Amino acid sequence: MIIGSLNDTERIEILNPHFKKIFDYLKSHDLQSLPLGKTEIDGDRAWLNVSEVEGKTEALAEMETHDQYIDIQLPLEGAETFGWQSRGELTHEAGSGYDVVKDITFYADRAVVFFTLSAGQFCIFFPEDGHVPCIGTGKIKKIVVKVKI
Repeated sequence: MIIGSLNDTERIEILNPHFKKIFDYLKSHDLQSLPLGKTEIDGDRAWLNVSEVEGKTEALAEMETHDQYIDIQLPLEGAETFGWQSRGELTHEAGSGYDVVKDITFYADRAVVFFTLSAGQFCIFFPEDGHVPCIGTGKIKKIVVKVKI
């Protein structure tokens, strides 16, 4: 997991061949004016989704992991709290296991670390990062960038 600011991405951009293109896109566009839904950056290798969600309590938010994509998550409006737990420590899958179409597995495990981000900040979750997004109150407008591994 990485937590950072859009003002300081240079060292992070070298970690994945798509990161520089993604951060250049995020810095050069008016993120508030992006339409809700999916916007392609580099076909199925890198794309973003703008959504508006109702914040959830820690108890109602679900732990998740992804196998095929890295998540870069950025709140646009409203503070968003995230939970984290190492995937290797997760033991209680919820539901029917891995959904290959949505690239997601849910867990009943609880997070051990929590942090809050606001506009201009981001976090990156790799496949080894169990994460709990959308914790907060009221409406949270956010971007989730999906980066193919």
